[in-house]
Amino acid sequence: MAKKLLQLRWLSVLAAFFWAVAALGTADEKEQAPIRQHGQEAEDLSSARVIVKFRMDSDLRSTLSVRDGRPMVLPPQHAADLGARLNIAMTNGRILGLHTQAIKAVGLSSSLLAERLAQMPDVEWAVVDAVRYLSAMPNDPYLGPDQLSITPTAGQWYLRAPDGTFASSVNALAAWEIGAGSPQVIVAVIDTGVRYDHPDLSTKLYPGYDFIADSSGAKDGDGRDGDASDPGDSSAAGQCGLTTAQPSSWHGTKIAGLVGAATNNGAGMAGVGGDVMVLPVRVLGLCGGYDSDIIAGMRWAAGVSSEVGTSSSVTAVNPHPARVLNLSFGSVSACSASYVGLMQELTDQGVSVVAAAGNEYGLGVISPANCPGVIAVAAVRHLGTKVGYSSMGPEVTVSAPGGNCVNTSGPCLYPILTSTNSGATGPVASAYTNSFDASIGTSFSAPQVAGTIGLMLSLNPGLSPAAIRAALQASARPFPTGGAAPGVIACQSLTAARQEECYCTTSSCGAGMLDAAAALAMVFPPPTPVIAPDNSALQSSNSVFLSAAGSSAAGGRTVVAYQWSVVSGSQYASLLGRTSEASATLFFLASRGTAEVELTVTDSGGASATTRTALHGAMGPATVTSLPGGGGGGSFGVVWAVALLLACVWLWAAHRAARQPRRSSR
Repeated sequence: MAKKLLQLRWLSVLAAFFWAVAALGTADEKEQAPIRQHGQEAEDLSSARVIVKFRMDSDLRSTLSVRDGRPMVLPPQHAADLGARLNIAMTNGRILGLHTQAIKAVGLSSSLLAERLAQMPDVEWAVVDAVRYLSAMPNDPYLGPDQLSITPTAGQWYLRAPDGTFASSVNALAAWEIGAGSPQVIVAVIDTGVRYDHPDLSTKLYPGYDFIADSSGAKDGDGRDGDASDPGDSSAAGQCGLTTAQPSSWHGTKIAGLVGAATNNGAGMAGVGGDVMVLPVRVLGLCGGYDSDIIAGMRWAAGVSSEVGTSSSVTAVNPHPARVLNLSFGSVSACSASYVGLMQELTDQGVSVVAAAGNEYGLGVISPANCPGVIAVAAVRHLGTKVGYSSMGPEVTVSAPGGNCVNTSGPCLYPILTSTNSGATGPVASAYTNSFDASIGTSFSAPQVAGTIGLMLSLNPGLSPAAIRAALQASARPFPTGGAAPGVIACQSLTAARQEECYCTTSSCGAGMLDAAAALAMVFPPPTPVIAPDNSALQSSNSVFLSAAGSSAAGGRTVVAYQWSVVSGSQYASLLGRTSEASATLFFLASRGTAEVELTVTDSGGASATTRTALHGAMGPATVTSLPGGGGGGSFGVVWAVALLLACVWLWAAHRAARQPRRSSR
């Protein structure tokens, strides 16, 4: 009878054990349910595609073999092995490196498979083999090639990706994929004012200011005022030292369009700066403008001065200070002391100044582009050679397309299409430049750089002028050394003789050709690592749970890798378990002491950042708390573990009682 009772007790314990295991499985299913529900919204639950990288110390990576008597490295193809460990049927996908491969499976989602694989000791990381989609070109009709209704037929060739024909294109399309610009960033166009009624500019302009003090030069009937509208700067024969009459240039409107014309609005053109805003500051009128007006306008645009009148008693605070100033003008002279001091003042304010190098046919850079601290921009042809008209010299920072025609007669093939007005003297109708009203010159190279800087600051507002210059130079594409017409040679050192088309060098045309996308990629902000310790754990044990779940990445990137370490105080504490997960546990070895923990996170673009935090032990030796979560069935749940322990104790007691000799009662 006692033997049968013992057997029944064993059976009951086994039943309790299997009940506990079943309960654990149910708990796991409940934990996974939210993931599956999320997957139903965003991914296929029945088919998984994952990319896996194996640890360097794992057997599941590249292996050595011998073929035809020669040693060979066999790349990883370990789907069967991984599948056997997880009891999931997997197949090998593409080989992606000596330690990396793609894996496919059925019956679960990609995110769930990646999560399970990432927990395996042989796996460094596992990520979803995500689907990427072709990004549509912005719907501005003049941006694309093969134009039928307008000229140039090449459209805005200078913004598209560089190719065999347009080697100097600035790659703005790819730049917009990284960052489309922010309306919080303002580029000031220091120029002739602007036409506020242009449909591609009307939503992109701040009021600005007119700094022309001479009413006759202003041509608007008064001196300085709060209206930066361009009334036109046409001149009659004999004015401005010219023998023939000149129509209005609408120069500021053209520059504003290149910097910040509304992009992806289904009309007209696109501006390099995407969503950045433009602040027009009028300093040039009939026959140009005086330095006193220009300097006052630049200081006001940057927010370093509120003086707008001819005396210091007339002030108007600029509510929209600019981080970038574009100067598409100048004259042949050395940089004057007035500009040297101004550029230093603006640099100290964190403002970048971009200026056209000049159109002096291979002679030296004009002022103020030749001033210290200015980002001077030379012009290159569509093929990447220096345009004949462009100035050059060691002061040039970088080059950008300036427009060129190639043909000697007929419509210009490759001008810079931009916004303008059709009026010969005063404003008439809004329009765009074309092959017969061609925009050509370093004036139109500079705003492409200014707009790119606007994109850079939108992505990373903390950039200094020095950092911006360095990034533009480091990311510039090399100048071509061939492909031009026979007889074109490398640009020579500056002399008094003109140099027309030539192969640019870094001493003549800057560091290279502007690449807006590469410049943005270079200043992409690093991820933000966050260590969140659960200090409550120290109240009951000498372990503390650390979470990096609050870490983040910018610009649509995600955090894909974590690395924890103890950088000081290792005699007091150490990390338990794997140190490459989104969480870690720090265990204090001593009753008192301080340990400094470091976390490094890496985003999907490869950028990394590190942070540290100090933690203090406060209790004596105690049981280490278990890591939260875990998944995959690798740890016991608290409830069923306690139940199993009690059952075992009960079984032991029953077994002991059964083995005691029977005593008859008397």
